[in-house]
Amino acid sequence: MREDGRGDRVVGAPWATRSPVLAVNGMAATSHPLASQVAIDILQAGGNAVDAAIAANAAIGLMEPTGNGIGGDLFAIVWDPKTEQLYGLNGSGRSAKGQTLAQLKAKIGDVSQIPNWGTPPVTVPGTVDAWYELHNKFGHLPMKQNLAPAISYAKQGFPVTEVIAYYMDIYQKRYERLFKAGEIEEISNYQATFLINGNAPKAGEIFKNPDLANTLEKIAQGGREAFYQGEIAKTIDRYFKRIGGPLRYEDFASHTSTWIKPVSMNYRGYDVWELPPNGQGIAALQMLSVLKNFDLTAMEHNSADYLHVMAEAKKLAFEDRARFYADPDYSNIDLDYLLSDEYGAKRAQLIDMKKAATQVEHGDPKLIEGDTIYLTVADKNGMMVSLIQSNYRGMGTGLVADGLGFIFQNRGAQYSLTPGHPNVYAPEKRPFHTIIPAFITKDNQPYMSFGLMGGAMQPQGHAQMVTNIVDFGMNVQQAGDAARFHHKGSTSPTWEGRMQDGGVLELESGIRAQVVRELQKRGHKVHITSGSFGGYQAILKHPVTGVYHGASEMRKDGQAQGY
Repeated sequence: MREDGRGDRVVGAPWATRSPVLAVNGMAATSHPLASQVAIDILQAGGNAVDAAIAANAAIGLMEPTGNGIGGDLFAIVWDPKTEQLYGLNGSGRSAKGQTLAQLKAKIGDVSQIPNWGTPPVTVPGTVDAWYELHNKFGHLPMKQNLAPAISYAKQGFPVTEVIAYYMDIYQKRYERLFKAGEIEEISNYQATFLINGNAPKAGEIFKNPDLANTLEKIAQGGREAFYQGEIAKTIDRYFKRIGGPLRYEDFASHTSTWIKPVSMNYRGYDVWELPPNGQGIAALQMLSVLKNFDLTAMEHNSADYLHVMAEAKKLAFEDRARFYADPDYSNIDLDYLLSDEYGAKRAQLIDMKKAATQVEHGDPKLIEGDTIYLTVADKNGMMVSLIQSNYRGMGTGLVADGLGFIFQNRGAQYSLTPGHPNVYAPEKRPFHTIIPAFITKDNQPYMSFGLMGGAMQPQGHAQMVTNIVDFGMNVQQAGDAARFHHKGSTSPTWEGRMQDGGVLELESGIRAQVVRELQKRGHKVHITSGSFGGYQAILKHPVTGVYHGASEMRKDGQAQGY
């Protein structure tokens, strides 16, 4: 630290890690440098932002298997410069048609929630179908060309990055422990696919996945049908029959993605966009709807007042999240009212600025019966893609079908087991989802494509990024570098236990000691920690110059690249 207190940077915030990346022709921000480069290569080869996003996502599925892959689901928001509209895609999969709630309960025994590992939480992976939906609507280059970089890296290998090596070691030990305890049916396929000489790859070690290369080649040749109706689906069917899992060929053959309309609310002149349930994106909008009733700028960034009101707004939003968010084919809520100024102001009145709430009740938004990667890409024509993709907890279930090279997601652990709850398990139903892409427009023009991976951190992170930029004037990189909070302990969407003690307010080390003491005086249980604050990427399009400003998360391995 210099004597003037500015740190080592000569411009900008002293705590910022680096400047935003600036470019005119194209930009990619991902959590892996090689995936960012793949996206730029596709753009320079004549592809558009959708082509580049698919190519980068395929590459990250190989390079960052701890967070995503073709065994998981995908959500995306696309700004189309031709129609000057935002389009949303829900690429999440459903539960098995042939398994009822009673059958699931009989399998898992007398427990309060679905296990995270093995066959109980498996749902149909939606990523491959989502790729083809995006490509059919917006893509320009052949899918063979978009998938070629990932196939090449899978065959030839790539050096494993530091953060990914760290997590692969953790997950190896977890899966081995769970297998010994009988909580995973088999892990030999996982071990053959993801270990090198019996050990998790170390940082800098070359990792190859020839099975995944073969699977991606079949998809490149045969399209989405190769995955959902061809030999891949048949292999998966045989695998789950052998180990006692519920998914069958018919579950894959009938899978579809859904184009949906993004929803928004205006926050101090900026329209913030999220996707509606079964995802949790509107929780970020609900937080902002409450926060717009407070003068955050006057509070000072990361002050006790600011962190207090942010955490209290999160508690309110997450109580609604736990009670109402679910597959809209099974239940729905009045989103217009839920995101209205009236409802936000009503909920804001419940916040006591001097005392942390230990428990809160969900509101009345008129119920109508009826671990993860994020990336963003923008091209020279103005198309911008906000894409998030995940296997959910850890690397997923730990299950790898014979010779396919990818792990199945454990997203089904997010179903409730409580009859009558909107998110209760049912056959052929989409579970509650944590992964959410986001977008900001201003004056009906694209302003920022962004996301922040990390389970329940995501809505909290989205709200923090918006307030950092709108209320505190940070640039797109500073917004991600600033110290964050993460509140945990709210009522779960599985309806397993209600918040009774106010939960825990986790803070990064950049928060001042006097702020921590003041928060504790107000009743917050504060933990200073690391690792639970998500991973952010963003591209901001300057409204005057049109220059792209790219940012990438300092807490991960990635980077933003432009040309």
